[in-house]
Amino acid sequence: MPADVVVAVVGATGTGKTRFSLDLAGALAAHGLAAEVVNADAMQLYRGMDVGTAKLPAAERRGVPHHLFDVLDVTDEASVEWYQREARAAVDAVLARGAVPVLVGGSGLYVSSVLWDFRFPGTDPVVRARYEALLAERGTRPLFDLLRQRDPAAAAAIGATNGRRLARALEVVEITGEPFSVGLPDEPVPWRPAAVVHVVEDRDVLVGRLDRRVDGMWRDGLVDEVRRLLPLGLERGVTASRAIGYAQAAAQLRGEATEPEAIAETAALTRRYARRQVSWFRRYRGADVGRADDQGLLDRTLGRIAG
Repeated sequence: MPADVVVAVVGATGTGKTRFSLDLAGALAAHGLAAEVVNADAMQLYRGMDVGTAKLPAAERRGVPHHLFDVLDVTDEASVEWYQREARAAVDAVLARGAVPVLVGGSGLYVSSVLWDFRFPGTDPVVRARYEALLAERGTRPLFDLLRQRDPAAAAAIGATNGRRLARALEVVEITGEPFSVGLPDEPVPWRPAAVVHVVEDRDVLVGRLDRRVDGMWRDGLVDEVRRLLPLGLERGVTASRAIGYAQAAAQLRGEATEPEAIAETAALTRRYARRQVSWFRRYRGADVGRADDQGLLDRTLGRIAG
């Protein structure tokens, strides 16, 4: 494997990606190679969003440098275009230091934007404003219906509830006259040589683990975390406000949901999100697949990097 390889550790939430990445960093260190982690979880970019995103505390990072954590305020927007630029700069900086960049996370489009030659169409503020106004006035359904007429594949991939991505897709279709690019290209062109590790877990095991994680979020103070973030603009944040668990905890604080209702909704959304992640990462051709505690997976990954 070339010296400028990027390692990507991907998979659904709760599969053990963080553990595997730190084990890999330790194995690389034993071979005289330093490793640094680059975050590819959209919500872990945000300062103060710790409990609900399962962000690893600095004290538990085993001395491995971590990048792109806690870099945004909750009111900042984290677009894929912005993330691609920042993450690739972080990867380049790690390589310049002679270390191995380990991209870790479950935000599929973010990961793909770094690994492959994703290019983003420009924007037209007037067109964008028109669709955003329609979204604000009438909700997501009219945008979804429009996109289904103009680009059925994009509508099916985005779904009927993600207003921000629906507006962007309609903008791209209008200003380019071409379908909106969603998902992976049919034949992705690598940005740099990459070793991709897809960490998986049996569905029954993962569902139980995710349900326990959600219960733990409430035990560990998610509601208090949200209480602190609301005055900082959490609900105004285009990206941060969509984090699973945060809207539910906010509804609990407003008296619109009981704690059991907020926990149940968060658990259901988390399971659904994990299913989407599994589907996304299954399309990564050439990925080495295994569980986080699979020594064989660790050894194979080490061999691809260190020879």
